[in-house]
Amino acid sequence: MKDRKYISIPELAKILGISRIALYRKVKMGEIKAKKIGRNYAIPQRYLSSVAGKSLSAEDKKEIDTAVKKTVKEYGEVLRLLGKE
Repeated sequence: MKDRKYISIPELAKILGISRIALYRKVKMGEIKAKKIGRNYAIPQRYLSSVAGKSLSAEDKKEIDTAVKKTVKEYGEVLRLLGKE
């Protein structure tokens, strides 16, 4: 699979453990970058790590950091007490 430039929707759906239909929806909504080749879509190999969740964009990291800070601010004492158990 590493020597190919693209991966098909059914192959990626199997890797991610979701249905082909769900993956097609993500492509149509622009959540996953894909190239239309004829009637089919193909996902470039270079996007696989971001699609599979192995790498995060700067925007994703910022969103996670914001959520963590909010959680610590709101539940810091509870988290501290749970950490003692």
